[in-house]
Amino acid sequence: MGVFQRMKNGLIRFMYGRNGTDQLNMALLWGYLGLCIGRTVFALLRMKAPVTVVDALLPVVAVILLFRMFSKNLYKRREENQKFVNWQWRVKNRSAGAKERHADKSHKYFTCKSCKTICRVPVGKGKIEITCPKCGTKIQGKT
Repeated sequence: MGVFQRMKNGLIRFMYGRNGTDQLNMALLWGYLGLCIGRTVFALLRMKAPVTVVDALLPVVAVILLFRMFSKNLYKRREENQKFVNWQWRVKNRSAGAKERHADKSHKYFTCKSCKTICRVPVGKGKIEITCPKCGTKIQGKT
């Protein structure tokens, strides 16, 4: 068995039962790299205040990243990752839905003030009163 194979097997044994990388760790890694690039840009522009802030943030992000990667508490790390993935999905889905609603020229969209439900109404009906299907709140608007 070669040296590299023994090193690979040793790394596999070390990482057994540990969290490793997941979506949240990848986002932290990209954030760390973005902070490094931002620090370089701020240093080139001779902006001292942002450089000191980024210098304080870099080790914090690195410690969190390494802690999550080598943690053996898989339940907690998976729970954190699932919260991040759910948040990421909501943000992505919200922007995609807004893009679709903006492109739809045959309907007007109203948001309920109490429950935040989006109600769709055909365009060209004039001034109307809409009843929210979820909570029953009346919404007045012009289509």
